[in-house]
Amino acid sequence: MPTTMNISLPEAMKAFVDEQVNSGGYGSASEYVRELVRRDQKQRAQARLEALLLEGLESGKPLPLNAAYRKALVRELEARRKKKKS
Repeated sequence: MPTTMNISLPEAMKAFVDEQVNSGGYGSASEYVRELVRRDQKQRAQARLEALLLEGLESGKPLPLNAAYRKALVRELEARRKKKKS
């Protein structure tokens, strides 16, 4: 359910928003602001993903992701679960 938020803009910014709405790209000022927020959310998520990928690349020597590695990982997890239950 949408909630209401009131914002104050300088006249020049309000005129810009009105221009965007009147140019046919948006149905209302609210729709325009929602689109700006969505873009910012997407941009921030992309930046976070890029930071995580860089962190992964810089984290050291890569590990082999093959069947033997997976089996060893599963054995280790099972051993930890058994130890936790004890």
